[in-house]
Amino acid sequence: MKLSGPSLARVDRTSPRYAYLREVHQRVAAKDSTTWGPAAQAEAAIRLNWVDLPEASVALLPRITEVAAQFKDKTRVVLCGMGGSSLGPEVIALTYKKEIFIFDSTDPDYAQHALSGDLKCTVVVVSSKSGSTIETSAQRSLFQAAFTAAGLNPIEHILFVTDPGSPLDSEVRDAGYNVINADPHVGGRFSVLSAFGLTPTALAGAPIEQLLHDAQNEKSEFLAHPQTILDTAYLLVARASQYIAFTDAGSSVPGLSDWIEQLIAESTGKDGIGRLPIASEDIARARLGGAFTVAYAGTGADLVVEGSLGAHFIFWEWVTALIGAAIKIDPFNQPNVTEAKEQTAACLAEWNNVVPALTPACTEKSVEIFGDGQSLKDALATFIEDVKDGGYIAIMAYLDRRDDVKIAELRAILAEKSGHPTSFGWGPRFMHSTGQFHKGGQKNGSFLQITGETSIDYEIPGRSYSLRTLLFAQAIGDNRALATRKYPLLRLHLQNRSAGIDEILAAARSL
Repeated sequence: MKLSGPSLARVDRTSPRYAYLREVHQRVAAKDSTTWGPAAQAEAAIRLNWVDLPEASVALLPRITEVAAQFKDKTRVVLCGMGGSSLGPEVIALTYKKEIFIFDSTDPDYAQHALSGDLKCTVVVVSSKSGSTIETSAQRSLFQAAFTAAGLNPIEHILFVTDPGSPLDSEVRDAGYNVINADPHVGGRFSVLSAFGLTPTALAGAPIEQLLHDAQNEKSEFLAHPQTILDTAYLLVARASQYIAFTDAGSSVPGLSDWIEQLIAESTGKDGIGRLPIASEDIARARLGGAFTVAYAGTGADLVVEGSLGAHFIFWEWVTALIGAAIKIDPFNQPNVTEAKEQTAACLAEWNNVVPALTPACTEKSVEIFGDGQSLKDALATFIEDVKDGGYIAIMAYLDRRDDVKIAELRAILAEKSGHPTSFGWGPRFMHSTGQFHKGGQKNGSFLQITGETSIDYEIPGRSYSLRTLLFAQAIGDNRALATRKYPLLRLHLQNRSAGIDEILAAARSL
């Protein structure tokens, strides 16, 4: 990896903090589970095999090649997965210009894109460590039913990636499905170089052997010459504050910022501390709100980190582990993610599996406003005024990230209008990344939810609720979890998605 940027002049390699990071670096290389303290030791002891993946995953290549050959007549790849199981494959596909449909949502409008393709030429990869992830379980059921309804044998179209001996592993093997097992001692967000990242991208034609080779070379380099990785960790601990804005603009690794966002946010955002990564459109907009800026190409960022995709993967995983030790948290757990799941289950039970009619404070054109304000502009202005000094805004859009992608423009607009760091996440996938930080990190967030009516719905086979009901249970459940903390909270509900998005953007620009 190659580093550049003005922040390097602020690295104090003679400081005790730098010396500590050097010690931690050596302990990570030795897979020392005591590195993050006694409270984290039990979790770390079963989560450190990511350190070995650049070399160990080479043993997976023959099995992945064999399975890819079995599905060689399938020209369309769909990945059902959440968090690290989907964000890693997505950046691999984008970098190598391979086609994979990443099905990481419960929005029925987005699901329609996945389910309406040519099923005869489709192979679906279902990625889940245990099989219990509610989104992935629902997606799997929908595809099994769709293949059956089309007169196709699901066994010939679905491949599972899971931990050996998991409930999912046993179930689908008994049913005759193809299964590739991942290392059970690797957590989801550190799994990109495992079967979870390699299998779906190999089916799409990505050069996974080269990816591993690049990761091996990078690991060998920073083990022999650790200054680059120690400098990076030092800057993100000692010179960056709460906010780090990443941009892949102009780089050869599109989408990498989204992967890093979930890696760092979920790993460090707990115990009231952490680093909040913000995926930004470019350097100019990354600077909005005063965040420490990181780019992967060009000039202008505080720190520019350049390298191949495989090198980036192992480099940033290692940096995250170093940050965890430096700020004294367990980077391998996610204590607040369960909270959102419990609130979702509570909504489903309370609603008797039907979304209730919810009464907004007011309505303007296509947008229902659940929060303070007598108009859309007034609601957004009031929301911004309530952001704490030094705090951030999180936008969470429970919409179709293909057809409704225009709403993502709101991130930069609110960052500019408010002067605060502003993140954007698609619901519910952000729950597996920044969602942990929202509840476990610094208590200075303000939260804007955007929900919308759906044009279609799907009954989930084996469940008593539909996909639309699940989507709203996740949105309202997370709303409740945030509301208990008394954070500033605004929900905007779109009666018409296209018109409502335009109305929100216009109101925000007029602030």
